[in-house]
Amino acid sequence: MHIYYAATHIQRLPEGHRFPMGKYELLRQRLADELPDLRLALAEPASDGELALVHTPAYIEAVAQGGLSAAAQREIGFPWSEGMVERARRSVGATVSAARTAMQQGLAANLAGGTHHAYADKGSGFCVFNDVAVAARLLQAEAARVSRRQLQVAVIDLDVHQGNGTAHIFQNDPTVFTFSMHGAKNFPFRKESSDLDIELPDACGDDDYLAQLQTGLQQLAQHCEPDLIFYLAGADPHEGDRLGRLKLSFAGLQMRDRMVLQWAGERRMPMAMAMAGGYGKEIADTVQVQINTFALAYEAWQHWQNQQP
Repeated sequence: MHIYYAATHIQRLPEGHRFPMGKYELLRQRLADELPDLRLALAEPASDGELALVHTPAYIEAVAQGGLSAAAQREIGFPWSEGMVERARRSVGATVSAARTAMQQGLAANLAGGTHHAYADKGSGFCVFNDVAVAARLLQAEAARVSRRQLQVAVIDLDVHQGNGTAHIFQNDPTVFTFSMHGAKNFPFRKESSDLDIELPDACGDDDYLAQLQTGLQQLAQHCEPDLIFYLAGADPHEGDRLGRLKLSFAGLQMRDRMVLQWAGERRMPMAMAMAGGYGKEIADTVQVQINTFALAYEAWQHWQNQQP
């Protein structure tokens, strides 16, 4: 199974910054040690042309050339640097590569990604470019060029925060179905309208969460038969997350992932995964949630290979 990553060390953050950049390297090291059969590869950066499938030229230029205002940088949550730009490009490139590979092999992943708060013309919430939106548009363009058919895409966003940027980008687009299950009172405080939104109360635990997810997957099946799924497997619904406000256990999150992977696998729907958010009070908890996700994904990938005709 192929996993793509960006070089996170190239983006240096100020001392005490609340974004846990170090989690990516910890995760990559543990994957190499504990799941050595996974094929880890550095992603290529997304080009301006690829980004322009979603983002406005003015915004791309402002990011690339250091023209973001102080207010825009505050909304993103990162100070501008060349390293920020390079990591953001490679994070998009990792999801693009994961999507292309998933179409061939059933399942692939971005070690990071899930930057769902980025809009076409601005970034927000630690999200510079919207990796899933760019990858969806690029895969659709490639499919249209090869087969002259419209690729149907679904986004299953289980980060604890609503995928507002993604919802806005694909608003009224019948070719992309957006499903977000998130904390009702959590960021962003002004929500957008996804095709399917399920809002959860603070302190929601395993049983209620999984019941709501089952309902959401049933509704998704009624409305959409996707050719490609993007799954944002956020670690931030975990009970130990600083920003999550929900109460899912490690076991509950494993069941969440198993449900989504099984739902897609039974339907032979290719899936590209992104890890999205995770802000554990203990960074080891965030990494453990993601290790569990990758272990289950690898099992699902093996099953897909064994079921090949």
